[in-house]
Amino acid sequence: MRVLVVEDETRLAENIADGLREGPGFAVDIARDGEDALHFCSAADYDLIVLDLMIPRLSGAEVVRQLRAARNRTPVLVLTAVSETGNTIHLLNAGADDYMTKPFDLGELIARARALIRRGKGVSEPLLRFGDLEVHTGEQSVSHGGRKIELSPIEYRILEYLMFRPRLVISKRELLEHLYDFTWEHHSNVIEAHVSNLRKKLRAATEAEVLETLRGRGYRLVGRA
Repeated sequence: MRVLVVEDETRLAENIADGLREGPGFAVDIARDGEDALHFCSAADYDLIVLDLMIPRLSGAEVVRQLRAARNRTPVLVLTAVSETGNTIHLLNAGADDYMTKPFDLGELIARARALIRRGKGVSEPLLRFGDLEVHTGEQSVSHGGRKIELSPIEYRILEYLMFRPRLVISKRELLEHLYDFTWEHHSNVIEAHVSNLRKKLRAATEAEVLETLRGRGYRLVGRA
C-alpha cells in the first residue's frame, strides 16, 4: 500500500514515514505543504493520506476540500494539535475520515492507518480470504488450509494488494504505483520476477493455479485457492 504523509515538521514527518515503512511495509511519500500535497495526489494514486492540519501554503482543511471537490476519495487521517480540535468537526464534515491529536502514539497511528485503508477498500476485518487462502493484514501472515506460507516482504505486499481486489485484473503499472514510492526507479521486470516467485509458492502450497498472468493486461487471483 502507498501512503502520502503531509507534514512540514521534518523530524515528525520522517518518524511517521519510517514507522509506516518498517511496520506495515507501506510505500511512503512526504509532502511538506498543502500545494505539494495536491501535486503528489495528482501524480499518484494513494491508499491513504496522513495530513497535518496546520501546514504552509494551503491548510489541511483546504487540501481536503479540494481533494473531495475533485472526487478523490482516498481516506484521509488528519493530525491536529489539541488547540485545533474545534476544527475537526468541520473537517470530518468536509470529507476527512479520522483524526488524531498531537502528541500521538505511533502504534495507534499505524493501527488506524491499516483500518482506514481496509475501510477504503470495502473491507472491515484484518483477515482477507480467498477460498482457503488467508492473509492476515495485521500479522502480515499468509496461510492455506491452516498451513503457513512463507513469503518475502514484497511478495506479501503483492498478494495483499491482490487479495483486496480478488478476481479483478490488476495491471503491472497499478502494482508499481501502489507498492513503491517516488524514490523507486520503476522497472516492470522487478514486478514480473516477484510475481513469478509468488505464483510458484502459491502453487506449491495450494496445488492449484491461484495467480494468473494476462499478457499485456496484468494479474489476478483465480479459482478457489
